Parts: sequence; structure tokens; C-alpha cells
Amino acid sequence: MTFSYRHNKAENASAAIASGYGDTSNQAYRRAAIQGCGPIPPQAPGMDPAPGKGRCHQADWRRLARAQCNHARARLVVLGWVRVNMAEMETQNTGTEDGFTPVTHRGTRRAKKRQAEQPSAAGQDGDASRMDTEEAQPAKRPVFPPLSGERLLTGKEELRKIPVPANRYTPLKENWMKIFTPIVEHLGLQIRFNLKSRNVEIRTCKDTKDVSALTKAADFVKAFVLGFQVEDALALIRLDDLFLESFEITDVKPLKGDHLSRAIGRIAGKGGKTKFTIENVTRTRIVLADVKIHILGSFQNIKMARTAICNLILGNPPSKVYGNIRAVASRSADRF
Repeated sequence: MTFSYRHNKAENASAAIASGYGDTSNQAYRRAAIQGCGPIPPQAPGMDPAPGKGRCHQADWRRLARAQCNHARARLVVLGWVRVNMAEMETQNTGTEDGFTPVTHRGTRRAKKRQAEQPSAAGQDGDASRMDTEEAQPAKRPVFPPLSGERLLTGKEELRKIPVPANRYTPLKENWMKIFTPIVEHLGLQIRFNLKSRNVEIRTCKDTKDVSALTKAADFVKAFVLGFQVEDALALIRLDDLFLESFEITDVKPLKGDHLSRAIGRIAGKGGKTKFTIENVTRTRIVLADVKIHILGSFQNIKMARTAICNLILGNPPSKVYGNIRAVASRSADRF
């Protein structure tokens, strides 16, 4: 079957490519490619460059025909995509008003960030100009009348319980009236010692006027239970800037056996000399109960006493600790 010329170039090219057994000469192949299928791919092996001087193998011809068909399909797909894009551009151009043409493209992150910052900057400028134009009006401070202690109380009775160890039963019994009087008469609270639970119970009543009275009374009783004298613990009720702090020797340095005993001896000193010196210089009160240490005083004074005791636990000689405490105390006295 030879190649037959047709009026339609596309049909002529497709017929030449689709026919597997037609005119397989180089001339027919070139003519089919020129008439409708685009550029000519490189020649396959076995095909002569001159027409009429040889024939290509059947497999090579089929491979070339298949490649040309794929090439034609790709061209059609590209042409269709271009037509669709042209139609979209025409519709967008017809929809524009006032001569503005919308630009649809993907911007970079930096461009998007810049676009987001521009409106915020414009809003800030507008707010600043608005603030400049408006008259500065002073803000009105809210006025709250002071509340009495009776109104602060919710009406429900509050209760605090302080456990008492066995070694403090006798001192508590001997000094009960010294503890009972300031709590009941000055703070307007009710207090009792529960024999079953071994707790000192303090609660509010209708005579209580200060909201912080219950906390002060609980701290007062707790300080006495820890080992402080009643006169020293009573300062917690009279003053507001006194605190209690407790820690153990093993928290500073893990000591055992004789090393722990020597640390306790360094803190106490001969006849309690070292402990009394630290108390007088730092204006605090210290209770040394086995491995536990309790300090009563203001915040700065507790800090100085704690530093001195920690140095003694770590092994510093008492003379060096005395010098450091006096230097710190003199600086704090000059400051105040």
C-alpha cells in the first residue's frame, strides 16, 4: 500500500503515521511530518537518508510512528491550554473597572509579610493622628470606700489546727494563759486544745474584726510549738514583717554520724556562745532542735543568720563567721 495524497494535511499525516505497512520510505515519512506533525525526530538506525535507496526495519518504523503520534497529542494539549488561558484573560479584562487590571500571581513570603505590615502601619498612623487631635482627658481613678472587718468576713467560721508534739505538752500547759490571753482578748478569736487529736484549734467568731487575725494567731502558736519563748513568739502578733523559716542541716551538706554531731556543736558553740552571738548580731531568734534549725526574724535578718549557719555547717571556723556577720551587719545598719 503506497502513500496517497489527500486534501487535508492533518488526515494525510495521520494516515501515513497510522499505516504500519504503507510506504516506508524516508520521503513519505518526511512528507507526513512536514504536513501535520511538527518537527522531524532523529532518524532511526537502518533508514537511508536518500529516498529509494533502502527500507527501514518494520520495528523501527512502528517506533517512529508512535513517537510522532505522541508528539502530535502534546501539541494539541498545549494549544488547548493556551486557548483556555486566553479565554480566562479575556473574561478578566472585561470584568475590570476604572482601568485597574487585577494581577493574580503567587507572591513570595517577604512580599506577603510586607503587604500585611502596610495596613497595620497605616492604622497606627491613623490612631496617632486621632490621638493628637483629640483632647487629652485624665483617666478617672476608681474610688472604693474602705471595708470594715465585719464586711470582709463571709459569715462562715474559719478554723485552724496546729499539731503539738509530745515534748511540748508540758510547756504548753504551763504557758497556756500567756497564749490564751492575747489570742482571745486582742485578736477576738476562740482557742482550745483538743485532747483527742492533740491539736490546738483556733477559729473565728462574731467578735473577730481583723481578717488576718487568724493567720497571726496560728503563726504565734506554731512558733511556740517549735520551741521559741512566748515573749519572742508574741512579736508575730504585734509586728507584720516577721517570718519563720525552718531547714535541716542535711539540706546544706549530707553529714552522718560524728560529722553531723560536730556540725551541731559548731552551730551551738561552747555553752551556746556561737548561737547567741549570731542572734544578737543579726537580731533574730534561733532554735536548734537536733538536725532542724528554726529562725524567727525579718527577711534580711533571716538571710544573714542563715548564711552564717550554713558557713558553720560547711566547716568554716567561728572566728571567720563572726567577722563576716559583723561586716554584713554594719553595712546593713549604714544603709538603713
